[in-house]
Amino acid sequence: MSETKGILSGFKEFLMRGNVIELAVAVVVGAAFTGIVTSVVEGVINPLIGAFGTQDLDKYELCLTGDCDAAGGAAIRWGSVLTASLTFLMTAAVVYFLMIMPMNRFNARRAAKAGPHEEPVAKTELEILIEIRDELIAQRAAAGTEAGTEGAPALVGQRGAPNGASGEDTGADTDPASGSGSGSR
Repeated sequence: MSETKGILSGFKEFLMRGNVIELAVAVVVGAAFTGIVTSVVEGVINPLIGAFGTQDLDKYELCLTGDCDAAGGAAIRWGSVLTASLTFLMTAAVVYFLMIMPMNRFNARRAAKAGPHEEPVAKTELEILIEIRDELIAQRAAAGTEAGTEGAPALVGQRGAPNGASGEDTGADTDPASGSGSGSR
């Protein structure tokens, strides 16, 4: 019983997705428009083209060999291709001008009313390094309190480090050979 519930809930979730519903609506509307456009092509366009010949465009053909009416004749029926092409172009035009263009205008107006979309400011490398440093300090402090000490040793160059370890100039010169400070220049 729970397996059927899982399948049905999954099917319901699939159906409730926006894309599936939009696709179903597009197919239904497309089928309706195709019927309308087909009747426009057959009722209006074909007679206009047929004014130069026969009204039934399916009868337009090109005979390649022999007589087209005979059993051995090969014919290219370009009239039916023309009818299908006109139907396609008319359907595409109707869908574009009556559905796509108005929807694009509607979305543009809606976006304009919503105002400009602010993108978050990207962090600089310095800010990221400061965050990493602060996280390391917090981890060391947490490790020091777990071990029973009051604090972890300070990192060189960190704020609040013991004098001389902060990387700041304290005014005393240090002799690299002896390691002692001379104090004056």
